[in-house]
Amino acid sequence: MQTDSSFTFVLFGGTGDLSMRKILPALYEAHRAGMLAPGGKIFAVARHIEGREQYLQWVNEHVRAHVSNAQFTEDAWRTFLDRIEFVAIDLGKAEDFVLLRDAVADLPGTRVFYLATGPSLFVPICHALASVGLNQNSRIVLEKPLGYDLRSSNAINDAVGEIFAEEQIYRIDHYLGKEPVQNLLALRFGNALFEPLWRRDWVESIQITIAEELGVEARGDFYDNTGALRDMVQNHLLQLLSIVAMEPPHSMDSDSVRDEKLRVLRALKPIDPRDISRVAVRGQYHAGVIRGASVPAYANESGVRPESTTETFVAVKAEIENWRWAGVPFFLRTGKRLADRIAEIVVNFRPVPHSALGSSALRPGANRLVIRLQPNETIRLYCLAKKPGEGMNLSSVHLDLAFDQFFREGQMEAYQRLLLDVINGRLALFVRRDEQEAAWRWVEPILNEWAASGTKPKPYAAGTWGPAAASAMLAQHDTCWLEEEN
Repeated sequence: MQTDSSFTFVLFGGTGDLSMRKILPALYEAHRAGMLAPGGKIFAVARHIEGREQYLQWVNEHVRAHVSNAQFTEDAWRTFLDRIEFVAIDLGKAEDFVLLRDAVADLPGTRVFYLATGPSLFVPICHALASVGLNQNSRIVLEKPLGYDLRSSNAINDAVGEIFAEEQIYRIDHYLGKEPVQNLLALRFGNALFEPLWRRDWVESIQITIAEELGVEARGDFYDNTGALRDMVQNHLLQLLSIVAMEPPHSMDSDSVRDEKLRVLRALKPIDPRDISRVAVRGQYHAGVIRGASVPAYANESGVRPESTTETFVAVKAEIENWRWAGVPFFLRTGKRLADRIAEIVVNFRPVPHSALGSSALRPGANRLVIRLQPNETIRLYCLAKKPGEGMNLSSVHLDLAFDQFFREGQMEAYQRLLLDVINGRLALFVRRDEQEAAWRWVEPILNEWAASGTKPKPYAAGTWGPAAASAMLAQHDTCWLEEEN
């Protein structure tokens, strides 16, 4: 489906890593697939590039490597580059924005301003856009992190909200654009099979994991002042939790979906500071081996303070105080330099109350649903079946929904879906301000207690699944992380 109308897409931070790896490749694929209106233009904004030709050379060198060969054609690439214009602006000089205004003034359709910059530049850019009248008939996209805590997040939202109305602001969380997350909504609300089971009576526990093999790479300076709780839990993991636990919305319009997510976030049981050592695990990776290669400790990474106590791993138990989920633990986990790169949601159903078929049917996790978000996007339902042969011996089997095998058309990458939604004015997959505030309120007691107590992160070797304390936390509930079962 093609975008609804012509558009002007303005990319601040046009030479940055996010623009090269994600945003421009996603726009290219939308262009190649015929999803962008023919008249739509892309304006890149940067300071250290001299002009359009030099910028296109930069794109050829840095973006092409992030476009798969299966998606690349010379004709599509050439016509995609034809869409791109360039404006050299010093973001610290509001007067430079006159150049941008003059470049886009006569172009038809909606304007999208994508701020792929550090959060310290969000407010100055917004003020500069308003000073030249570019905050009208426009949408603005804000990348995470939006603030350092609730207070700083509110300060940014207040300042941006003075210039752009809430319905103009798109706070992006790319996990909400992933195909399996969309299919989770379809699975829950499009099929009668799961709804009766999707509650405390039949669900024993839920795990949500986002694990990375990579370390901090070139982001040491940023990451050392952020940490895993702010970088991943406050946004990605809590957004996934709200999707899993939300009530059926009356429709899929933006506010109906986001109202239900907000109810979940507001129903999260507040964490008592006295319980934080029991329900939250903080870790930091030390030197280790990943896929046969030695990797340094976090404290030895570029840009990281040698004495740093920033966490690179977090596991936390959440509870939702409502009738559907009361008493069901949600275990959230994220970390860098772990044993594998995965993102998944594991729904563990309760075992049968009595089995005439042996103990296999009574073990935890005999029935479960695993929604894999990365690297391969699948939904897998596990159940028990009889092994062939004599006797009633049970074995775990699974039913697969592997999207790349079932659907002939290619999957849409998360950023591609979200960018098309911005251009078309669809807000359902973007985070509303009240959602963001509720998430910050829930994580702040953990941050404050860690700071006040001087809690140091527990060490774990790179290439493992994190500190042993994360496993001990689940053992208190007679369960374990999915990979530990084998």
